[in-house]
Amino acid sequence: MCSVASLFSNETALAMIEFAAHLTQGRFVLDAEFETAAGVTALFGPSGSGKTTIINLIGGLTRPQKGRIVVGDRVLVDTDRRIFVPMHKRRIGLVFQDAQLFPHLTVDQNLRFGRWFAPRDPTGVAIELVVERLGIRSLLSRRPSRLSGGEKQRVALARALLASPHLLLMDEPLAGLDQNRKTEIFPLIEMMRDDFKIPIVYVTHALDEVARLASFVVRLDAGRVIATGSAAGVVL
Repeated sequence: MCSVASLFSNETALAMIEFAAHLTQGRFVLDAEFETAAGVTALFGPSGSGKTTIINLIGGLTRPQKGRIVVGDRVLVDTDRRIFVPMHKRRIGLVFQDAQLFPHLTVDQNLRFGRWFAPRDPTGVAIELVVERLGIRSLLSRRPSRLSGGEKQRVALARALLASPHLLLMDEPLAGLDQNRKTEIFPLIEMMRDDFKIPIVYVTHALDEVARLASFVVRLDAGRVIATGSAAGVVL
């Protein structure tokens, strides 16, 4: 496997993610280990390879039978030391394929709900800045039923940002969009990576998404890590 140190600078080491977990769910067994850092880390592989399971373990939706998960200097999971930080205390933003917006709330109310989870930090990103940079000002009074798929994902990205996360987890956020809508969202994810400097773990099985977005790739098959490294070295 490729050394993480050879692909990332010393500055990004501050955002290092260490993942090692074993989990048995029915007939599926995840036994995976990797390290990664700032930028976009793509979890790449066929359906059923364990990509979403890893996202759920990092986010705290699932607890491993054995493992250790560290983001930066925070130990989120260490089964040997009986450490398990609850999901709501992990400072992790989640963006899913279906956006998961509250249908009874307007876009503005959905965004303010995301802000409600942010710590009281004067250095946190401002709602006005996020609205402007993601181009959703004209959508604020609408409810999700009146949004296109691409618009819903813009709002989902904005809501995740406003929670002031230390890490973003994206589980196939572009899978339900046509190529035109994907082309609209690509620059927004790049902006979150480059301008807001938030590390992203990104689940996909689409080669074009890996080629466009990934700083580092973890290739999975049948619950195992089979390769890590740059997109060019691992999947392209």
